[in-house]
Amino acid sequence: MDSSYAVGALRVSDAERDEVVRRLQDAYAEGRLDHDEFDMRAHLAMTSKTRDDLAAVTRDLEPVRGRGLQVAEPNGEDRMLAAAAHAVAVPTLFVGPLVLMLVSGKRSDYIRRQAREAVNLQVTLLLITIVTFGVGGALYAVTWILSLIAAVFALAGRGFRYPWILRLVK
Repeated sequence: MDSSYAVGALRVSDAERDEVVRRLQDAYAEGRLDHDEFDMRAHLAMTSKTRDDLAAVTRDLEPVRGRGLQVAEPNGEDRMLAAAAHAVAVPTLFVGPLVLMLVSGKRSDYIRRQAREAVNLQVTLLLITIVTFGVGGALYAVTWILSLIAAVFALAGRGFRYPWILRLVK
């Protein structure tokens, strides 16, 4: 049995599909794809069953590593500051993570990504609380638990993305 065929025939997960859609969004933002082509490729990515199907969607786009970006493993200080961005959001809402993102985010992409997630969560909650005239404030108790879980993930060097939030800060 040919091992390259076996790998390409493996079924893909939602996370793999989402990564391809993010690559397509980047290519669309850079002007490499027009709107119709982006829509078609995003549909194909979301309905792909195997890795070969998914690879065909981005085959003619620039490789991810081809941009010269270095994706380094976060060091201990980066992990600590990323965890602090999630933890400091509990008492300071979006202000603490925003300050960490602006100050330490320039030094480390990992810190910036994690602080951005914390800021987006807090801004989403603030908007929900305003729109529901304060009733949405009850969600803050749940988000304290989520913030602590995210801080543990960040300390371990693993990225964390909050579900169901508006990602207003890019």
